Amino acid sequence: MPSSVPLTARALAAYVLTRADPKKGDVVETLASFLGRTKEPQRATDIVFGVLKNNCLIDNLIEKVSAVPVGRISGKILNILRVGVYELVYCPQAAEYAIVDEAVDYSKRVAGAKQAGFVNAILRQMQKHITNRQKPGEQSSLRKLIPQTLNTGCEFDIEILPDPQKSPCEYLACAFSLPDWLVQNWLDGYGREQTEKICFASNRRPSVYLRPNPLKTTAGELVEKLRAADVECEIAAEAQMIKLTSPKAVTSLPGFDEGLFVVQDLAASQAVRALKPKPDWKILDLCAAPGTKTTQLAEVTGGRAKIVATDIDSGRLKMVKENITRLGLAGCITTVKYNDVEKQGGFDCLLVDAPCSNTGVLARRPEVRHRITKSDVKKLAKTQMMLLSMAAGMLKPKGVVCYSTCSIQPEEDGLLVSGFIKENPSFKIASENLILPSAGKFDRDGSYSAVIIRKSAD
Repeated sequence: MPSSVPLTARALAAYVLTRADPKKGDVVETLASFLGRTKEPQRATDIVFGVLKNNCLIDNLIEKVSAVPVGRISGKILNILRVGVYELVYCPQAAEYAIVDEAVDYSKRVAGAKQAGFVNAILRQMQKHITNRQKPGEQSSLRKLIPQTLNTGCEFDIEILPDPQKSPCEYLACAFSLPDWLVQNWLDGYGREQTEKICFASNRRPSVYLRPNPLKTTAGELVEKLRAADVECEIAAEAQMIKLTSPKAVTSLPGFDEGLFVVQDLAASQAVRALKPKPDWKILDLCAAPGTKTTQLAEVTGGRAKIVATDIDSGRLKMVKENITRLGLAGCITTVKYNDVEKQGGFDCLLVDAPCSNTGVLARRPEVRHRITKSDVKKLAKTQMMLLSMAAGMLKPKGVVCYSTCSIQPEEDGLLVSGFIKENPSFKIASENLILPSAGKFDRDGSYSAVIIRKSAD
């Protein structure tokens, strides 16, 4: 790709999808390194993420229409097709002629006229099979309707999806490009209706929320400042956080450099709010990077608690320092190396925001569905239990542990905490909160948190 030639959002998306490997988790980094090559960075990002979220279904459609296994299509051409099919199916506002013409033109540039003809034939055939690019869901056969939102879908004249009545798991896994084992886990734990909601939420375009820094501003004041700069936003009243209703680069927003806010999802903010940390506590954030919850601890305690932040990844610990400095919280937060943290003495409270499967944040981390396995969840649960036990050993008598994840798998959440309590009877659960992903007006990710109290010294 010649560096002097600017690319359209579609072309850049196809290029990034060819270079990145979601199983290695390098999509975000690859995308970021090339976004400067287009004048439409937000749109390119939306396309890349959209293709990754719906990759399995898109490939099924390509095979169904072309009768050619996707494994036999070159990577460059396959990703151009994926971008085209994604927009035809999931972006009804995009003009069909532009989608097809641009795909054909870019194919000609990177692979020649013959391959461009192949792309043209498949996308034209795809168009013929689509009868309505955005139709109310209740008016269509579910096997012919690919879900877009809670209320609409793209209708085909042929059956695309498995029978939802005979095989709910197969239908949902196919419709939302999710692993069968994961969908079945949700069906077993949450039932059909709730699982459908989780699937929609896992494929939504997630909103951006700002958590105001209460040491410097209020939600109302920040909204006024944003609106004065023509930034569309509204307050999520319960959490006193601000939802951006028009996409903007966060670092360019008014108040960013002054440390007036940090980006955080509604669900992620729940753990510290449930903990209710006290200003006179000595607190350790054991898995602190990038510092979102660390700084929230400082804000909630009015900047008066003594907070220590560490992370096993020393490189990411630099991000914590950057957030602390930007938000003006250096006076109450100290960062220490992971291996030195036990020298800090007893803590009144530990926050364990444990590494997890990320099944609650699939909309934000679309590559996760391509690499997470059942065995990964089991391995992670062992690490989580180790961290929770480590935290327990660093507490003062009657100290508190807040354990949290962005997973909605019981093995990493409620079952794990119950297992810890069984093995450590001197602890008790003060509160638990499981939040499932939602695609509603104030959409959110999924998360789990538990506040665990030490009744007495071991």
